Amino acid sequence: MTRTLHGLATAPLTLSCAGRPVARYEIRPDVGRRLSPRPFLHPVTTLAGTPVTEFAPADHPHHLGVGVAVPDVAGRNFWGGRTYVEGRGPTELDNHGEQRHRAFKLCDPDGFVEDLDWIADGCVPLLRERRTVAVTQLCDDAWALDFTFSLTNPSDAALSIGSPATNGRPGAAYGGFFWRAPKEAAAPAVFTADGEGESAVHARPADWLAMAGDGWTLVFAGATAETRRDPWFVRTDEYPGVGSSLAATARLPIGPGDTAVRRVVTVVADGALDRKRAATLVRKAVAA
Repeated sequence: MTRTLHGLATAPLTLSCAGRPVARYEIRPDVGRRLSPRPFLHPVTTLAGTPVTEFAPADHPHHLGVGVAVPDVAGRNFWGGRTYVEGRGPTELDNHGEQRHRAFKLCDPDGFVEDLDWIADGCVPLLRERRTVAVTQLCDDAWALDFTFSLTNPSDAALSIGSPATNGRPGAAYGGFFWRAPKEAAAPAVFTADGEGESAVHARPADWLAMAGDGWTLVFAGATAETRRDPWFVRTDEYPGVGSSLAATARLPIGPGDTAVRRVVTVVADGALDRKRAATLVRKAVAA
């Protein structure tokens, strides 16, 4: 099914798995410009109904569930909040962009294909995006969210994507796919096949990375070789969040007409998973 929207307010989409709603996709969220408006998934839940996302929390109001957020696209902020400026630190700037829904190429209960424009200065499309999202049941207590985004430079001039890390703030290479999890009384556990704890897994690439909270586990995996080369951005104590870094140590150039593609598959499971179970489910999810 193809559905095109013509500038009208649009109701959220509900994605279902095994006959149960597991995610809502907000297409045109009513958020202020300072939050860098963009489509996002929230709430996302386990099959048992446990919420595993958070929207606009007090600690970071610009964290909007699950989506793609980038703090520096040719100097424009598509992350929200303050912009890191070398020598000044986090600074309030009037440089926020917007990801604007253009059309659905496919829209089904278990996924969609969407075209978006990344708009700067009110009208200029810096990037065009093709976003593909699908949900798949893995077993009775786990399902997978398959999230692919392709960013194309439509202009005849080169541009690049940066992060606070590439702009002078060590350890802050956020920007790309990002998942804000719920903040609970205790910080979540986080681990990979080789490490455990934020300091052991942050800013490092890994085939998969798990975050486990109260009654839920998320297992993130890059599903392409290029995505797996991107290190993970991980926070647990300050707030619970996981992202895949597009610009960890250097800016990511996108030449005229070129496209950068990333695919992240996330296992959403009830309960606490150990390493063996996490690895088994993520292999099944990526294969699916």
